[in-house]
Amino acid sequence: MCIRTLKTLCILLIILFFGGLTPLITPVSLLGAEVPAPLKTAQNDQLGTFLVGPKGMTLYIFDNDKELGKSSCYGRCAENWPPFTPQPDDPEPVAPLSVITREDGSKQYAYKGKPLYYYVEDYTPGATAGHGVGNRWWVVKP
Repeated sequence: MCIRTLKTLCILLIILFFGGLTPLITPVSLLGAEVPAPLKTAQNDQLGTFLVGPKGMTLYIFDNDKELGKSSCYGRCAENWPPFTPQPDDPEPVAPLSVITREDGSKQYAYKGKPLYYYVEDYTPGATAGHGVGNRWWVVKP
């Protein structure tokens, strides 16, 4: 009887020990996943891990961008959803990050072929006010 209780206690301790480490390991491995520069990641309880630009501002994709490598957001749309553009000191993009040419000749980053945008109403790094706007704008998952 004593050996059975001891075995049960050992099994419970092993489960608690490894079960207790799992939440610590999972976020570290998710956040440690390499995303190509200048991209970074952020995380919150509602959305999990998502992509942000070099200053921590959230990046979005647009459902109306139907064709990979092509933006459909211009004019007023681009005023509210500014394209994430390469800067002169940025490193060359590495897949799945790429640079596309917009209709006006300007450059814009794309992730897995989907053009990337900021949202003008995200005022602080990691803010996600644009997620779900019009049921067409979404944070980008790595």
